[in-house]
Amino acid sequence: MGWLWVIFTVLAAGGQATRNALQRELTQSLGTVGATHVRFLYGLPFGILFCLAALVVAGTSLPAMNQTYLLWALMGAVTQIIATALLLTAMRDKSFVVITALSKTEPVHVALVGLAILGDQITPGLALAIGLATLGVMVMSWPAAGTVWAPRAVALGLISASVFAVSAICFRRAILLLDGPTFYVNASATLATGLLIQVILLTGYLVLFDRPVLVALVRAWRPSVKAGFMGAFASQMWFCAFALQSAAMVRTLGLIEILFAQLISRNLFKQSLSAREMTGIGLIVIGVAVLLNQA
Repeated sequence: MGWLWVIFTVLAAGGQATRNALQRELTQSLGTVGATHVRFLYGLPFGILFCLAALVVAGTSLPAMNQTYLLWALMGAVTQIIATALLLTAMRDKSFVVITALSKTEPVHVALVGLAILGDQITPGLALAIGLATLGVMVMSWPAAGTVWAPRAVALGLISASVFAVSAICFRRAILLLDGPTFYVNASATLATGLLIQVILLTGYLVLFDRPVLVALVRAWRPSVKAGFMGAFASQMWFCAFALQSAAMVRTLGLIEILFAQLISRNLFKQSLSAREMTGIGLIVIGVAVLLNQA
C-alpha cells in the first residue's frame, strides 16, 4: 500500500477541482453561505453511503468514537466550513485558477502545523518539494503587468489556505485516533462524522438567519447533487490518503489540482493559459516529482 495514497490524492485533486467549479456557479444564485452548504448538505448522503460500504467490505461495525476524537472532528469540520466560504468569496472577485492557486499555498502551513501537532517530520527533500511547488503556485498567482490587483480576493485566498491547513491536520488527527480494522473504515467514518456536524451547524444557521437560502438550496437540488457528490468523493479520497500518509505529503501532491483547475477553466470559463502560468505549472510538476521521490 506504499503508493496507494498517491492514487487517492490524484483522485481527490480532480474531484475537488470539479467541485469548486460547480460551487462557483452556484454562488451566483445561492450566495456564499448557500454554495458552501451545498458540499455538506448534498454530500452527507453520499458520505453515509461511503461509510456503510466501507463497513460492509470490512465486515465490521462503526468504530467507537470518544470525546477526544469528536473534538478533533468538530474542529476539522468548523475550519473546513470557514475555509470553503473564504475560498468561494474570493472566487467571485478573481480568476478561478488564480484563487485556486493561492489557496494551494496550504502545504507550507500543513507541514508546520503537522510538525507541531502530529510530529510529522519535515525532511530536506519534503521541504524542497513544498518550496518548489509553492513557488510555482505564487508564479501562477502573480498578476500580469497592468493587471489591477484585487487585494480582498488575494487576502481571502491566502487566509483560506491557512484555515484549510488547520482543517486537514484536525481531520488527520481524528482519523488516526479511531481504532477501526482498516484505514478506509477510519477515513469513511470520519468523513460521515464531519459532514453530519457541518450539516447540523450550517442548516441551523440558515434556519435562524437566512431561511430563503435554505429554500433556494432545496429548489436547486439538481446541480447541487452533482456538487455534493463530487465534494463527498473528493473528501473520501483525501481522508483515505490522510490515513496512509502525512498531511504535508498529501497536500503537496494535491497541488496537481491546479492542472485540473486549468483544464476546467479553459473548457468551462474560457480563461486562457499565459506563459507565466505555464512556468508556474512547470515548477509545481518539478516539486511533485521531488515529493514522489521521497515516498
